[in-house]
Amino acid sequence: MSRLGSPLSERFEEAAFRFLTTRNLVYNTSWEDPAVDRRVMNLGPDDRVLVITSGGCNALDYALDAPAGVVAVDVNPRQTALLELKLAAIRHIDHADAFSIFGRGWHKDFTAIYRNKLRQDLSPFARTYWDARQNWFASAEQSLFTRGLTGLVFRIFRARMRPHTALGAAVRKMFAQTDLEAQRKVYLEDVRHRFFTPFVLKFLASSVFMVMIGVPLPQRRLVSANDGGDVAGGIQRMLDDLFCTVPVADNYFWGVYTFGHYDEDRCPRYLTPEGFARLKAGLVDRVEAHTCTVTEYLRRPGPMLTHAVLLDHMDWMSSYYPQALEEEWDALLQRIKPGGTVLFRSAHKTPPFIETARIGRARKPMRDVLNFRENEADELAKADRVHTYAGFCIAEIPAGA
Repeated sequence: MSRLGSPLSERFEEAAFRFLTTRNLVYNTSWEDPAVDRRVMNLGPDDRVLVITSGGCNALDYALDAPAGVVAVDVNPRQTALLELKLAAIRHIDHADAFSIFGRGWHKDFTAIYRNKLRQDLSPFARTYWDARQNWFASAEQSLFTRGLTGLVFRIFRARMRPHTALGAAVRKMFAQTDLEAQRKVYLEDVRHRFFTPFVLKFLASSVFMVMIGVPLPQRRLVSANDGGDVAGGIQRMLDDLFCTVPVADNYFWGVYTFGHYDEDRCPRYLTPEGFARLKAGLVDRVEAHTCTVTEYLRRPGPMLTHAVLLDHMDWMSSYYPQALEEEWDALLQRIKPGGTVLFRSAHKTPPFIETARIGRARKPMRDVLNFRENEADELAKADRVHTYAGFCIAEIPAGA
């Protein structure tokens, strides 16, 4: 069915998604596990990595492995502005202040720090953006992690948990476990039945929830297809698998949206004292930020890349802009060295566009052009601390593609 022939409700949802995600900060932190990516890329001094910016955390994480360069691109200038603010903080303030701002999400002296030490490093858009949003770091109740579309989701679930003291206590107990079997027991016996009420399941299945976490309609259809149309049940099964098989004691992804802040022993590597110091000592200068599409960046003159980490944007590109998806892959084939990898996530275990998108000189399906390291990807996905994507793909660029 063409988009013009789509039901009015679907067209409205598409329009709402575009409006919300192009006029707001979507992600206040990155929501993909860089530890998994680094195990694939094994970064060294000759590597150059392209990554979609999102919250900027993962670009900084890759930089800690000291590659030649990390290029962060995003079509949303607000995501670039967040990374720029983090880069300025690494350069100009100490770890304690930076952790308060980006680890706790607020600082009592943020306005003074921003005006005196950070603002001068920002691009014109980022400067205007943060000039108007200094209150985003005002307090624990109104912190960075309550902002943006994902921050709105956190506020909804915080409101859900606050009146239910038994649920809150059970969740804190689960995160305190250092033994996986003990964690699993707390989750199954104390957390699961208290959290997954009929109201929560209905909300998880709603288009409103999906839009707020940056999931467009085509990707929601993939989620639905994975689970026989039972979106809420699929999310519940995903969380069951996460909390029963992946340790959460150091899981800063779920920790920040559970407690509203990072802890010093549960945070991204760039916020650890050691990581922050290494970035400040010079590695921060290997990160560059651009507001553009992946294809626009790849078509600019520049050095060859060895890896690209493209998150999950191909799910919606394949439905809304299939030609643009093919153009992006053609540009990737031109700029990534043979033997390099492209990592991406998907709401589907085997993304349909792998078979339908035609790329390269011979215009063959992606499946026939790229070397997909499926067994390796499947094994690494089990250790992913985010655990929300059904598909994790490692596509190796062959010579002559």
